[in-house]
Amino acid sequence: MRILLMAMALLVVHSVSAQPLTKEEKAILAKIDAQMPETMKLLEDVVNINSGTLNVAGVRKVGEIMGKAFQQAGFQTTWVSLPDSLRRAGHLVATRKGSKGKKLFLIGHLDTVFEPDMPANPYRKINDSTVTGQGVNDMKGGDVIMLAAVRALNDLGLLKDVTITAYFTGDEEKAGLPISVSRADFIERAKQHDIALGFEGAMALDIVAIARRGSSSWTLTTTGKQSHSSGVFNEQVGYGANFEMARILESFRQSLAGVKYLTFHPGLVAGGTEMKIASGDVHVFGKTNIVAPSAVAYGDLRYISGRQEDSARQVMRRLVATGNLPQTSASIRFEDGIPAMEPTVGNYALQEKLSALSMAMGYGPTHAGDPGKRGAGDISYIAAYVDCLDGLGASGMGAHAPGETMDLKEFPILLKRAALYIYRLTR
Repeated sequence: MRILLMAMALLVVHSVSAQPLTKEEKAILAKIDAQMPETMKLLEDVVNINSGTLNVAGVRKVGEIMGKAFQQAGFQTTWVSLPDSLRRAGHLVATRKGSKGKKLFLIGHLDTVFEPDMPANPYRKINDSTVTGQGVNDMKGGDVIMLAAVRALNDLGLLKDVTITAYFTGDEEKAGLPISVSRADFIERAKQHDIALGFEGAMALDIVAIARRGSSSWTLTTTGKQSHSSGVFNEQVGYGANFEMARILESFRQSLAGVKYLTFHPGLVAGGTEMKIASGDVHVFGKTNIVAPSAVAYGDLRYISGRQEDSARQVMRRLVATGNLPQTSASIRFEDGIPAMEPTVGNYALQEKLSALSMAMGYGPTHAGDPGKRGAGDISYIAAYVDCLDGLGASGMGAHAPGETMDLKEFPILLKRAALYIYRLTR
């Protein structure tokens, strides 16, 4: 995989020159500066609305504010409702259609990981370079960058006859199930475009994502012969479910740990005399003098490509099915999740164009970030259909944690870069 990434990079490196900023582009920068107070007020307003994924009313309220802002920027908006059974708010879609330039699909999300019952953290300026607030970095900062970029372009008359769809999911942090329902509209709309740009948080000013790892889950169950522990290891009793569980997990580690971009992790492991399992919750009872008859482990699997995922699953199935300890059995079940956003020549080409723009702006080149340092995201659902680039949103620290922050110094730079990038792609 490392050789593949290097080869793709060589195909596009230095293929795009740093074209000087035009008169129109300089006007865009000036417009963004003029609108910055309004932009920061919008950010504060949406951050101060709790929009945890399960807070349906809060997600919709943020969607209403963003929708009105996009309407003022010349977009038509619609709300994509989801079935009540999914218990999710739905998605905001803002569109404008034309016949010039590349068709862009811009991706954001309205929800955060912070639910109403968690400690509040309102928008607050810590110092001249830092603000804090729930979701300020992941990803309301990125949402506002997207809006402010197209608003400046629209106000200057630079979005005439172009096609842009801005799609804000309402359940990125905890997608409604089944995915085939919650992401159906998202995927179908994306297929009608040429390029997808994700405004998830920037890892650094000079780093963007040309690839993101996918994520799926697995459930491993083992069984043994319940008996008094004094007979463990003998021919009649065998080793029990817990030892078989330990054997398999260790074999996973020995066989798969260290594979580039591949990780697996058993997040919950339980075994004992009696177990009750419901909706992922496990209640277990056991005694030290009873050989456990059952055990279960729930885990995740992360990968850079569908091929890597399939290969890892084959290894895990083989290890589960062979070498079972005496008087034990085991089985494993996989559940599909978010596909990988694989590194492609098209993605690298987008990164090179952004790098050329960044140099023209005086900020130096941008580089492709390490996919192993990013989690899965909505853009991965459509990566098989369009060229993709992610990590164009706000920068900061502590996403998904109390005290999440956003970098105030880099925010205007990232906003201006996004606006000029959209402008150049739609030319």
